Amino acid sequence: MPSNRLHLAVVVSQLFQENAYIAHLEGRSDCLVFDPGLDSPSILDKLSELTLEPVAILNTHGHADHIAGNAALKEAFPNAPLVIGANDASKLTNPVENLSRSHGVDLISPDADQLVNEGDVFTDAGFELEVYDTPGHSIGHVIFVFKAESPWVVFGGDVLFQGSIGRTDFPDGSFEQLANSIRSKLYTLPDDTIVLPGHGPMTTIGFEKQHNPFIPGD
Repeated sequence: MPSNRLHLAVVVSQLFQENAYIAHLEGRSDCLVFDPGLDSPSILDKLSELTLEPVAILNTHGHADHIAGNAALKEAFPNAPLVIGANDASKLTNPVENLSRSHGVDLISPDADQLVNEGDVFTDAGFELEVYDTPGHSIGHVIFVFKAESPWVVFGGDVLFQGSIGRTDFPDGSFEQLANSIRSKLYTLPDDTIVLPGHGPMTTIGFEKQHNPFIPGD
């Protein structure tokens, strides 16, 4: 558990092993859902089990494995805005851009209700989340950083993984951009900052600066 007030549930979609995060603060029944993946029934079941209601659905980027549950979440909770970085919004409704067509499926999400950019602060469910632009895996990738208590927590999508990094071989990917995003946006955070990645286990900034073989810390 990252902190005393922040409570997390993780639903892993077996295909692609993508992490969807349900985040709420102690004593509250409203929550945020980050990157709802292909296993939307399990996400909805977990919300019911925890008696939580999403007040926003946040996508770190627009690849299919991170947006596949948007439609089911919006159908169940139509008043919850769908939020994504401005430069990835087109992926929601474009199966070529969101990479689903390359897997033989045309996955289409509802349109975004709110677009965010570098420097924005997203506020809902008691959270204040700072938005950082982190291109490289996807041109419009963003991360959401929770700084209300220590250690800070990063909802990080597919930028930095435990011992690895996001792929950069997609059409709008760039290793140089990703390396710059990690060094300038993530590695400048405190070493005890927790990173909640889109795939695999959580990690910390300090661990990755010391041990990440792809982007070592200075």
